[in-house]
Amino acid sequence: MMDNILNAFGLTPANYNTTPFGSGLINYTWKVSGNGHQYILQRINKNVFKTPQDIANNLVSLENYLKQTAPEYLFAAPLPTVSGMYLAEDGNNYYRLSPFIKNSHTVDFIEEDKQAYEAARQFGKFTRLLKDFDPEKLKYTLTDFHNLTLRVEQFKTALANAGEERLKSAAAEILQIEANIDIAGVYKQLVDEKKIPKRVIHHDTKINNILFDDNNCGLCVIDLDTVMPGYFISDVGDMMRTYLSPANEEEQDLSKVKINDDYFVAVYKGYMAEMGGTLTAAEKDLFIYSGKFMIYMQAIRFLADFLNGDIYYHTQYEGHNLVRTQNQLTLLERYVEAEDRFHDYIKQIENAALSAI
Repeated sequence: MMDNILNAFGLTPANYNTTPFGSGLINYTWKVSGNGHQYILQRINKNVFKTPQDIANNLVSLENYLKQTAPEYLFAAPLPTVSGMYLAEDGNNYYRLSPFIKNSHTVDFIEEDKQAYEAARQFGKFTRLLKDFDPEKLKYTLTDFHNLTLRVEQFKTALANAGEERLKSAAAEILQIEANIDIAGVYKQLVDEKKIPKRVIHHDTKINNILFDDNNCGLCVIDLDTVMPGYFISDVGDMMRTYLSPANEEEQDLSKVKINDDYFVAVYKGYMAEMGGTLTAAEKDLFIYSGKFMIYMQAIRFLADFLNGDIYYHTQYEGHNLVRTQNQLTLLERYVEAEDRFHDYIKQIENAALSAI
């Protein structure tokens, strides 16, 4: 099978070594090395991405635009097959090949402020460079991916259909979700009233979707499957959700779920260094809200899956999705407690910037 794929991209299988690569949870990834070249080969997960060709078309459109408007930008675009296509098919599977960026690496956990700053700056730069690209020219590779209004409706449906035992187990968490429903109200209003513009958004801004150089400076964003039209709160919110706490969503010891204020400052400075002159006033007002938006939505998704009998997220033990829910609700609580501090940090940063003029 792998020989057929390499041949499709014009690579002679006997001359290349293929080894598993990275820690991604969605697509299978390999590093292909040989003849003095290195590549990244991925098999697209069709259980998640139903129309892989839409991803390929999106990336080709963005690559062509960036070649014209920002030719110096390092865009990790896929390579064509010998027939000129950007996906190779083998049965029901689709594969793509991209150049491996030399002297680069990824990290799975943030260890210093600089990493948070550089990642936020790279995600901001990506959206800024595409600010004049019409986002509606892109296909939605995951429809309603960050549609909080829909996630609330799905939660309500799960609540109505859940068994008595699961309802009893999750009683406290259900109350917490309902107590924070105003977060969903803000989202519905900004969408209904078109308060902020749609942009080209990455939608998956975890730290391991950034390539760093040997000095931990950001090089570019990677894993572009979820690039599609969206709101900036998705990218900033996902950084808040996944960067600010040293404990990720799998942590069972909720005392470890805390907020690192320095990482918040780093994310703000990094993102605004690129997007500060592009975001509208309404968007800037929603910067802190973005974290609540993403944390709350993930809590809802975990809880709905628990109530549905754990049919979406893979679980490793009984009550796993309920523990994930508790984790995210704890993170939301800590984040809300930090809001006043966040506002103060932003004021200090903005005042310092004005004083420097």
